[in-house]
Amino acid sequence: MTRKAAPRTPSTPAQEGLPLETLEQVVATLNPETDPGELAAQMVCVLAAPGRFEGARLWRVVNGTPVVWQESGKLAPADASRVERILHGKNPNANGDGTTWVLGRGSNPVGVLETQPKGKLDAKTRGWMDLFRRYAEVALESSERRHAVIELSTIVEATKRLNSTLDLAELLNIILQLTTRHTGAERGTVFLVDHERKEIWSLVGLGLEQHEIRLPISKGIAGWVAEHGEAVNLPDAYADPRFESEVDLRLGFKTKSLLCLPILSKADETIGVLQLLNKNSGPFTNADENLLRAISDHVALALENAQLHRDLLHKQRMERDLALARSIQLGLLPERPPQLAGFDIAVSHRPSLEVGGDYYDFIPLAPDTILMVVADVEGKGVGSAMVMANLQATLHALLAHLHSLERLVESLNDMMLADTRGQKFMTMFVGLLDQPNRTLHYVNAGHVQPGVIRANGDIEYLTEGGIVVGLFAGMKYERGHVKLYPGDVVVACTDGITEADNAAEEEFGSKRLVDLVASERTQPAHDIVKSVLKEVDLFSQGGTHDDDRVIFVMRVV
Repeated sequence: MTRKAAPRTPSTPAQEGLPLETLEQVVATLNPETDPGELAAQMVCVLAAPGRFEGARLWRVVNGTPVVWQESGKLAPADASRVERILHGKNPNANGDGTTWVLGRGSNPVGVLETQPKGKLDAKTRGWMDLFRRYAEVALESSERRHAVIELSTIVEATKRLNSTLDLAELLNIILQLTTRHTGAERGTVFLVDHERKEIWSLVGLGLEQHEIRLPISKGIAGWVAEHGEAVNLPDAYADPRFESEVDLRLGFKTKSLLCLPILSKADETIGVLQLLNKNSGPFTNADENLLRAISDHVALALENAQLHRDLLHKQRMERDLALARSIQLGLLPERPPQLAGFDIAVSHRPSLEVGGDYYDFIPLAPDTILMVVADVEGKGVGSAMVMANLQATLHALLAHLHSLERLVESLNDMMLADTRGQKFMTMFVGLLDQPNRTLHYVNAGHVQPGVIRANGDIEYLTEGGIVVGLFAGMKYERGHVKLYPGDVVVACTDGITEADNAAEEEFGSKRLVDLVASERTQPAHDIVKSVLKEVDLFSQGGTHDDDRVIFVMRVV
């Protein structure tokens, strides 16, 4: 009689195919000299290779909290709370089925390794995995220590080199040499952020010779990083829609991998962007990014110091240039007013900046005839000073050919319009003093109206002329004249006098000026000028309008 075999109880198949190789053969495929992140990635890939496990995951402990470090293959959803419970138990063979292992000894584990087997692990596979676990924890701990030493030495070297210069161009070159060498990048660029112009620009680029790249902050990966303050790591730059290929086309270069990080100031403002291209061994790694972050504070501090130094040098150079410009401008003005029989003349000129656009002049035309000019170029500073210098040269040139006041101003108008294309204009008062006849012929081209204070206190304003000079072509001007008598005082100024305001935004005004001169009309011209300047300074304390000032006083004696 044939006996039937008893039915077998169904059971889960055991993990098959492991170990096919010895531990030495498996770990030989790993590179223990690489950084911890790369080594962790290699480990999970080895475990999830065909014929081994379905998948593998490595957790890293960051500030006491487990986070997924690397994973490969088919895995159950990551459960951080489960791993945290295992960590609290500190059991190397953490769970009953032997699929989770704590890596590292002592109170600071290097990580937790999870595997997804195809079935239950047999004793041989468990033994193999226990050996792999021990190798993994030693290799990762060693890699982290080695990487920490490398990172520390890199930071020390970077700090020394970054503090070795305040020259911005040299500093940027040092930054690129350090970062390209330690990451294996083919090329790098440091972009500085110009927030006012909303641009990023490169002062120096490794391998770029003397090319300068200027881009709107809204374009390209570097612009995006400058705008958002976040790092970008791309294995294939052309696959990202933010990437701009125009620079590649212009320089004949092909960008492959790309790592771009913000350089943040102490106030967390993005002051620069470091962009590295084409790592020699493939895509840029998290370790590359972490290394650059470790030295970024030192880079930012060095950049800020270099830029402050550069700004200081620029300021000092500007101050020297402005001092020279002031000296040249003062050389264009008369050193002192002319000494004329029957007349007492005084004048003062004070620019609000180093140089300004106010102008006065006394030009003898004959032994008994002199041309007097008070003019005010719109604006102040270097631009107005350049127009003022051009006015002085043009006026002197025209006087050799023109003897009509009206024609003189008309020619100045057309020539200034041609030179400045309407970007600058000026007001001016031109007076021709006939000394023997004590008559002043004049043209007032939109200027503050000069006043004639008569010996008896009456006041007349000199208004004949036309509009400002330099706005419209072909303008015509009219000439006026006034007879002067002993005891009369003529006062002319620029609007830096009449428009000086006080804390209540009240202007000094023409009436206050002529009333003051009238009260001082018996004093010497020089004393009248001093009194006017003193009163204007007292009045304008706390005011906001500070402009170039010219004051001219002529007494008839």
